[in-house]
Amino acid sequence: MSLWALRRLRLDCVWWLVSPQNPLKATAGMAPLGRRLAEARRVARHPAIRVTDVERALGTRYTADTLRALTGRFPRARFVWLMGADNLRQIRRWKRWDSIFMRLPVAVFDRPSYALGALSGMAARRFARNRIPASAAPSLANRSAPAWTFVRMPLHPASATRIREGRASYRRPAPSAHSAQQEVTP
Repeated sequence: MSLWALRRLRLDCVWWLVSPQNPLKATAGMAPLGRRLAEARRVARHPAIRVTDVERALGTRYTADTLRALTGRFPRARFVWLMGADNLRQIRRWKRWDSIFMRLPVAVFDRPSYALGALSGMAARRFARNRIPASAAPSLANRSAPAWTFVRMPLHPASATRIREGRASYRRPAPSAHSAQQEVTP
């Protein structure tokens, strides 16, 4: 999705925000932040993808707070919030979810079996007048919020959860700091 976003939206870079703890997910079975950061860095092998634990650094827990802090810290940056259709479908569960749409342009990426539910959900209906056609997606970063688009892309059936469950690194004990550094060094 990140590579597709870089091309389709004509972005300079994509930040992966590795969260210390998603408030909507159980902590049981969650890999430690350091291990998730190392794994994200291992798979994000593209110079325009930056893996960050900015939420930990900012002390924020909710996306709305993180985006407020980021836009305050980088007032001249033109951020776009990227999300999958699965998240658009359930975003009403997020704290102050509507403030995300009011703060930044949003690009929603198709995910297998989620498009219909996402596009008929509360967020899509609430911000229907602010939806721009996919053909205008390259201009999204230059638009004022609220503005959003739905981006269709080749679909891959794997979910992040299934990928994590299949990775041996999530079942092994955490590596030492020294070995983690060696693992993420290109």
